[in-house]
Amino acid sequence: MNIGIPKECRPDEFRVGISPVGVRMLRGAGHPCFVEAGAGTGAGFTDEQYRQAGATIVHTAEEAWRRADLVLKVSRPTMQELDWLQTGKALMGYLYLAAAHPGKVDVLLEKRVSAIAYEQIQLADGSLPVLKPLSQIGGRMAAQVAAHLLQNDAGGHGKLLGGVPGVPPAEVVVIGAGVAGEAAARAFLGMGAHVTVLDRELARLQTLDEVLSGKLVTVVAHPFHVARAAEYADVVVGAVMVPGERAPVILTRAMLRKMKPGALFIDLSIDQGGCAETSRPTTHESPTYVEGGVVHCCIPNLGGVVARTSTHAFLNAAAPWIERVVVQGVEAAAAADPALAHGVVTHAGEIRNFRRVSYTRPVI
Repeated sequence: MNIGIPKECRPDEFRVGISPVGVRMLRGAGHPCFVEAGAGTGAGFTDEQYRQAGATIVHTAEEAWRRADLVLKVSRPTMQELDWLQTGKALMGYLYLAAAHPGKVDVLLEKRVSAIAYEQIQLADGSLPVLKPLSQIGGRMAAQVAAHLLQNDAGGHGKLLGGVPGVPPAEVVVIGAGVAGEAAARAFLGMGAHVTVLDRELARLQTLDEVLSGKLVTVVAHPFHVARAAEYADVVVGAVMVPGERAPVILTRAMLRKMKPGALFIDLSIDQGGCAETSRPTTHESPTYVEGGVVHCCIPNLGGVVARTSTHAFLNAAAPWIERVVVQGVEAAAAADPALAHGVVTHAGEIRNFRRVSYTRPVI
């Protein structure tokens, strides 16, 4: 099987679909790898390292796509990239098709592409092993991003997350107690903020309270409680997701209008469409916009600027499934592995394991 590794082309996306170590593994099993020149630069991998691992360096993205039986990516492909993808071939990456422009889904179906979404590979216990490391990174980054954006020079209202003796810390509200929400809560606590976490599942809140020794406030996420918490928050972090579906809208415009002027909202759910009515994608270069007096930060590829860490982290998790697909092919690998089968989102011209919705909210 020919493997294509193109350079990521989205703004501020420095990660890469596989590392030189991964190439060495695939070449050892007899599979040619075509790496676009410069694909690994942002993550600290040189073309020479890929050559030494056995890859062939190609000089255009089009060649990396057209020569591939399987393309390994990080972010969802652009329309131009999908144009280069050959009919009947395979694609693996963080695809978030439930929040994708419908035209992209149509192309995947028309070309009968076997697309595997890393974020939907799901074990029997419901956990998402390939999404987990990026959720952890996103949650931790939310705290460092918030610390900066609360500064006056960044447009914030000048509040230090941890406060100082005699001055209280910032009030941080995290909506969602999953992997990203827990990582965010831990990071904010480590910086001295006062943290409240809301979730619909009481059992998850009980677990979080136990593992963090009661250092945070936990509240069941009834709409009234979400609205009340948002009113007093200096920072609200949206960290909700439903595998294979658009993120549910948790924060309404009415709730946001009652937040403090200059308060900060960070939407970690933006890859899946965002969890606020006012959410729309931003970039690292232009990370915020203000709506209703609230500063919004909705960067889809938040971990894209810590590319070395992110690339190693997700490949540590994804490598076993990449190897199975390369060795067995998508159909046989999915038939043998229920976790991988959950991740197959299009195959043989059909939609699998995600729900298409009307094109009514910002998409990327």
